[in-house]
Amino acid sequence: MDNNSGRMEIGNKIRELRNQKGLTQEELADRCELSKGFISQLENDLTSPSIATLVDILQCLGTNLKNFFSDDDDEQIVFHSEDFFEKTDTELHNKVEWIIPNAQKNMMEPIRVTLNPGGSTYPDQPHEGEEFGYVLSGTITIVIGNRSMKAKKGEAFYYTANSEHYIKAGGKSGAVFLWISTPPNF
Repeated sequence: MDNNSGRMEIGNKIRELRNQKGLTQEELADRCELSKGFISQLENDLTSPSIATLVDILQCLGTNLKNFFSDDDDEQIVFHSEDFFEKTDTELHNKVEWIIPNAQKNMMEPIRVTLNPGGSTYPDQPHEGEEFGYVLSGTITIVIGNRSMKAKKGEAFYYTANSEHYIKAGGKSGAVFLWISTPPNF
């Protein structure tokens, strides 16, 4: 790879980031204590910044070297059943599938829960955040503190997780539902 194509990239990416932040070249220059001329040359790839300067500029743009140079194309967007991570709990008669693996680092954590008839999820302690779910099949009872509500196939639920909570299936059919919590707590 010739040096030029690597540098080409930098100017464009900095311009894109600056525009996303709604900053003019002048405002970015002020923030980073650089001259507007330097930012302009940089964005047009007429100059190459030292690493230290680049780190400063990226900090002013709310990012860092690792994110700047990591190729977003490598990020997995679609997950297939073989990517799912699953765990079966024989005592509570449930199967939990993390349908977006390694979601701990994300803002939310989607799982698919299969409850056998009479099965339930592990009681979850109160925590910061909110939970949302959508029932794919069967009927569930959502228990939050001392309240309990039913939801059936095609219905959704949403609550703040500020009391102990768990979900159980009806005795006959069992149930499958998507359950998304934010922030991740599993």
